[in-house]
Amino acid sequence: MTAVPVPVAPIRSRRSFLRRRLPTTFVLGSIILLFHIVVAITGPLWSPYTFNKVGTGKPFENASTAHLFGTDGLGRDVFSRVVYGAPTVLILATTSTAIGVVLGSFIGLLSGYLGGWFDEVLMRIFDALISIPFLILALLIISAAGATAAGSPSLLIGVVAFIYTPRIARMARAVALDLVTRDFITAARARGDSAWSIVIREMLPNTTGTLLVEFAVRAGYAPILIGSLGFLGFGIRPPNPEWGLMISENRSAITTAPITVFGPVLVLASLVIGLNLFSDGLARLLGRSAQFGAQ
Repeated sequence: MTAVPVPVAPIRSRRSFLRRRLPTTFVLGSIILLFHIVVAITGPLWSPYTFNKVGTGKPFENASTAHLFGTDGLGRDVFSRVVYGAPTVLILATTSTAIGVVLGSFIGLLSGYLGGWFDEVLMRIFDALISIPFLILALLIISAAGATAAGSPSLLIGVVAFIYTPRIARMARAVALDLVTRDFITAARARGDSAWSIVIREMLPNTTGTLLVEFAVRAGYAPILIGSLGFLGFGIRPPNPEWGLMISENRSAITTAPITVFGPVLVLASLVIGLNLFSDGLARLLGRSAQFGAQ
């Protein structure tokens, strides 16, 4: 008997399959985020100057080959400060968002599962917090923390996490209200599992996709909030590099050396765009996977 050759899918069809599986926004967002991560990790190795080196040029020089983003009022290289500020922005944004997602998810799932007066009281408190604009609530918390705590990274992380927690909790609660009627939750109750065990073992694994998308979406807004606080003087203390603080420090030279302002602005905008493209692509990807799994 002659062996029947096994058909092999051509390389072109495999590549087209991958393109169909991965949304364009997911690919573009991943590339932009990877670029920022690489800069944050390797930046100090190839940056022209350290972030606090004074007198690298004249104050408020415009863009040149020696200073791509010009210099600030102390003659510090703005490009080097932007590079050194990348880890700060990424760590603050991702850490605060992760804490907010973890706290909000557990609170929201538990509230949706328990229901009753606990759910009603908690949701009314969260409604009151959500009604306060992001920036105003952040300024109130920082002011209440006092001058000694103001400007510390831990305070900024806590502020962003606190602001995100009620919003994520309401999202998680909506998912919990749908899951609580499912058969596997009824079976867990019949076994005598505790509410905490049901939330952790049964409900949480079934909300992973939604929580991942929520994390990506919230992380896209975190740099804007952190940058806004830095611009207003409530962010990281100088001379530590932070993009919002740099925009505030150099805004007086926006007419004579605009690159000193627009350099950090464009870098911040690219990070926000990358995070939003990634979150949109992730939502499409997980939604598509869920549809495939349902068939």
